[in-house]
Amino acid sequence: MVQPTIGRVLTEMEREIEAEVRNRPPVHEPRPANYVPPRVNAPAMAMPDYVEHREGATEIGKLSAEAVVREYEAASKEIEEMGTELIDLVRQCEAMTRDALAVTEELKETAGRYREEAKRVFLHIENCSLVTAEVRKTCTELREKIAPPAKIDTKAKKVKPEPPSDGVS
Repeated sequence: MVQPTIGRVLTEMEREIEAEVRNRPPVHEPRPANYVPPRVNAPAMAMPDYVEHREGATEIGKLSAEAVVREYEAASKEIEEMGTELIDLVRQCEAMTRDALAVTEELKETAGRYREEAKRVFLHIENCSLVTAEVRKTCTELREKIAPPAKIDTKAKKVKPEPPSDGVS
């Protein structure tokens, strides 16, 4: 799984290097009249171990080959540095992944607490509803005991209140 990603990164790096080479100004630009060429000092780094001069090569050929191999070596070292930076970025991604997993666990715990609270509120509301229904029922029963419904006298067509009962039937 890591190989395709590294291959993609290297391919992108190669494209960036090619673009830089293409975008470089031409080597043979016209120079101003007051141009002073820079002094050439001895090479800053020794020739790499993986190359050595052939017998019979001209001095110009040797110097050109050394200059080119040094440029390639400098680019190689920069590429290796990019690899080191990439590894650092991977470590940061791994740390972010660990942190994200920890946060995900915290979120699961919070969601569980919310569900428990929802259950508690649900039961509380239902209990309140049951108590309210019981209170209404009790009130209705008490009202009926305290003030019984009026009976209608069919002969006189008068409404007579019933005498209060003592609660014994």
